[in-house]
Amino acid sequence: MALSRRSFLTLAGASAAGAFMVSPLEAFYARATRGQSTNGAGFGSLVPDPRGLLDLPPGFTYKAFSKTGDIMSDGNPVPGDHDGMAAFPGPRDTTILVRNHELSPNQINKFGVKASDSHKYDPLCLGGTTTLIVDKNGNLQQDYASLAGTYRNCAGGPTPWGSWISCEENTSTPAGNKLGDPLNVSKKHGYNFEVPVRGRLVKPVPLVAMGRFNHEAVAVDPVSRYIYQTEDRGDSCFYRFRPQQPYNLKAGGILEALVMKGMPTVNTSRGFLSKKGQPLAVEWVKIEDVDPVEDTLRQEAQNKGAAIFNRGEGAWYGNGLIYFVCTSGGEIGQGQIFAYNPADDTLTLVVESERESELDNPDNITVAPFGDLFLCEDGNGEQFIVGVNAGGKIYKFARNAINTSEFAGVCFSPDGSKLFLNIQNPGITFCIQGAWG
Repeated sequence: MALSRRSFLTLAGASAAGAFMVSPLEAFYARATRGQSTNGAGFGSLVPDPRGLLDLPPGFTYKAFSKTGDIMSDGNPVPGDHDGMAAFPGPRDTTILVRNHELSPNQINKFGVKASDSHKYDPLCLGGTTTLIVDKNGNLQQDYASLAGTYRNCAGGPTPWGSWISCEENTSTPAGNKLGDPLNVSKKHGYNFEVPVRGRLVKPVPLVAMGRFNHEAVAVDPVSRYIYQTEDRGDSCFYRFRPQQPYNLKAGGILEALVMKGMPTVNTSRGFLSKKGQPLAVEWVKIEDVDPVEDTLRQEAQNKGAAIFNRGEGAWYGNGLIYFVCTSGGEIGQGQIFAYNPADDTLTLVVESERESELDNPDNITVAPFGDLFLCEDGNGEQFIVGVNAGGKIYKFARNAINTSEFAGVCFSPDGSKLFLNIQNPGITFCIQGAWG
């Protein structure tokens, strides 16, 4: 299924004018540093959920479905560890969700993605994706496996041509196997895999040219079709993949890493607070060894001057920018959000958390069709979906009322009427509806 540019921009949450830019997050940071309360902003104070699942503002309701262990339409149990996700337009006013499952090989007491060995990338691995079809009222119609045999599928990203790129957050190889180790693998890992939105179980093909490293998320610029990638490590880099054929990623392309002009191999977690809000010029260096034997791709990048980021995680295109999150970035390690502007090749630090109470290790990020940013917390204690509106006000939109497990997979339906998200454990997907205004 091919999506038009207009459809993808709606999916990605970009406004027609593309004028949101970075000012809301800059205002968000300014409010945080002044110590102003975040309560009461946004859609109102959260209302305790009598079911004990998800606290939401007044006027919002949710439906919970596709829980770990439920039986899917293909007859197999819903896998565990729900993670990154995106929403696509489906037939007859439906929404199609493609959802990651961050599973390692042979995890005890975990439901893995079920498939025949011939449809698994690695028969020893339990990770992959499931596809869900939700009707216009937010009811689950179908769910089934769509990618199997991969390792720790954490996040990924939607493409303009109607697919989901699922990312492996692991670089294990058979050479590292140990006798009797339940985490042994039969193939090299650390790749991206493409999952068409329409269709059933895909035959897994690693997208080697996009690099072998500890992948986290991707975001696609719908104009250039360049794919931006994050790496979940304390000493990670930020990458750009320029495909030869945007609609055929298996054809290969050029992988590059971001360099801050005049600041070779700078550590962006230290000393960048003083540069907040300043667009800084960047350039890109080509990676030659995209499929290294060891997990050394970032070392080649840094030897060529690539900037270092602390745990690059969520990424999303919106408002003409590529937003990406560094979960442990910043002076106190509570998180940073950067925005790369492909129009002028600049990078801006738009927020750096100074207090856990303001922003607690953000992970996944999305941009709403009405311009707000939504962040999934993955930190300590209570976990929230944090919103930032166009006026720069921050607010708590949702609270995990079950436990302290992370939120993940936040995304809006293409028509903007529904917000979908996951609580990773015990593994539940939510469809939220209300007066978005």
